[in-house]
Amino acid sequence: MNELLKLWKYFSASDSQSGNTKKQTVKTRLYDNTDKNTGYIQAKFDGSADLTVRNLSVNEKRCAVVTIEGMCDKETLSLSVISPLLKSFYPDKTEKLELLGYIEKYVLSASDISRTDNFEDLLQMIMSGFAVLIIEGCSTAICIGVQGYSFRNVTEPESEVSERGSREGFVEPLHINMSLLRRRIKNPKLKMETMILGELSKTEICLCYITDAVSDSILKKLKDKLNSIDIDTVLASGYLVSFLEDENDRSFFSGVGITERPDTVGGKINEGRIAVLIDGTPSALIVPYLFVENFQTMGDYSYKPYYATLIRWLKYLCFFVASLLPGIYIAVALFNPELFPEQILNQLETSIGNTPFSLVTEILLVLFMYEIMREAGLRLPKSLGHAVSIVGALVIGDTAVSAGLIVAPSLMIVAITAIASYVIPNLYPQLYVLRILFIFAGGILGIWGIVLLFCVLTVNVCGKSVLGVPYTMPVAPFNMFGMRDVAIRADWKILGKKRTIIKDVAE
Repeated sequence: MNELLKLWKYFSASDSQSGNTKKQTVKTRLYDNTDKNTGYIQAKFDGSADLTVRNLSVNEKRCAVVTIEGMCDKETLSLSVISPLLKSFYPDKTEKLELLGYIEKYVLSASDISRTDNFEDLLQMIMSGFAVLIIEGCSTAICIGVQGYSFRNVTEPESEVSERGSREGFVEPLHINMSLLRRRIKNPKLKMETMILGELSKTEICLCYITDAVSDSILKKLKDKLNSIDIDTVLASGYLVSFLEDENDRSFFSGVGITERPDTVGGKINEGRIAVLIDGTPSALIVPYLFVENFQTMGDYSYKPYYATLIRWLKYLCFFVASLLPGIYIAVALFNPELFPEQILNQLETSIGNTPFSLVTEILLVLFMYEIMREAGLRLPKSLGHAVSIVGALVIGDTAVSAGLIVAPSLMIVAITAIASYVIPNLYPQLYVLRILFIFAGGILGIWGIVLLFCVLTVNVCGKSVLGVPYTMPVAPFNMFGMRDVAIRADWKILGKKRTIIKDVAE
């Protein structure tokens, strides 16, 4: 009896594990009757107002053209599909399957034509902007590319402004983004693979990589992760980030990069990375993404090496200032005040004595008020932005200090850390959380708390990997060749000789 129970538990566990994998659906084949096919489609859409069915007769055979209103170009549909079908000459005594091939080869003038024999693919094509031609007596339908939905023009990305670089950024349609990338890498080795994610949204994504640069191991791991994703909807790039991270990853930082610039994506895939473009999202995911790449921008490669290196080190300094400065300030003020110069110490002592809150509470209060103003500024209309900034400056700045609620040094520390955070916009969420943690560590344990938490953070970063690639490359493990674009930004005479290829450590 015990053995039977063990076997039952074993197979139950196996069934539950298999349920976590992507569901295998059995596809429903088309009927050879037009009414049944159109009726099935209309039943699936449940009388949706944007579904249109155009019935017509072709060579004395009933046909139907099914489209989605607003997803296809009506002029293209009329000139490439409807008009040729009605005005073309058809041979006598043409069999149904022969008629299908004749229409596909001699009648339709569209460039994108394919066939499907199941309802799942047919519905996907209809919702993607294709016109579907169904012929009486045929269990195969023709899908004609007549997409014509409206979309936003290609403009400069607001979050990644480059002074001397390209002014083009990704937009929402997937195929427009693919063309923006193809324009920059005119090489047949640039491969683009499409797949569908989301049980309900059926979102189309595209993997972009260069075949002779990408690691086969990294590519296989990424495809396995994507194929195992079980999610209903994919409406933004952030939906996939957590699925692409390594299992049991508890790091503050992400190994998946997000960018809105096609030139940035082109440079990354040239180094062996893989870009994931998502339909409906004006940004691309980059896998794997290393820690040092948070400090690199396209603008760095438009300047002289000495200036770009200086800016690079300025970003490193701002990272430590944005995360450590409030904590160190609190730790020194509470536990080691003798480290302050005498004049600053006397002024700080007088100011703190006149405020009702502790130093830790003051810093957290100012940070909290600043974050409120930031969130309000992001979401309010632009016309109200100036008013919000003026009110914020008055409330957080002059009024709070004059009322004796906040000391001036605390306000200055928070202002410096806030400005330093925007030098590295990719790390702003992580820096905000780390800033709070270092404040508590410094307020409880002083300098030793700062050092202890910094050691924990270092171990956390060094222990992270992305698809088998160490997150801290090329610093750890150290690679002298890769350091030419980390500690310094070498001249293009050196950078252009040989590209840095990202490989799995197991290769």
